[in-house]
Amino acid sequence: MPIPRAIARLNRVGLNRIIKRIAPRLPAFGVVIHQGRRTGRSYRTPVNVFATADGYLVALTYGKDSDWVKNVLSAGGCELITRGRRVRLVSPRLRHDVARRGVPAPVRPILRLLRVADFLQLSLDTSGR
Repeated sequence: MPIPRAIARLNRVGLNRIIKRIAPRLPAFGVVIHQGRRTGRSYRTPVNVFATADGYLVALTYGKDSDWVKNVLSAGGCELITRGRRVRLVSPRLRHDVARRGVPAPVRPILRLLRVADFLQLSLDTSGR
């Protein structure tokens, strides 16, 4: 089980407000911009993110049932701001990887300690939209 939902609720109210401001510039962090499934409202969610050959891999530290994950899956993509760059991502796919092969070796023990083995794989949008 990833980080408990109660902690997620506390972070949403407090810590995330600060993290959202610095995450777009930090290595291994980013902000996912997504639309609410029901409200259509735009949301910004700080995440742990890692570049891949064709896109990005997001560690699902609060699990695959988080609202933001459901929103991205439902919409078929999102935008990501990371390392000062904004990119459009498409084709979201859930991945379960207990070996955590898609993340840098120094990060694996941290994710193992947090029991994070679910990830969201996203590809760069090359359509020019």
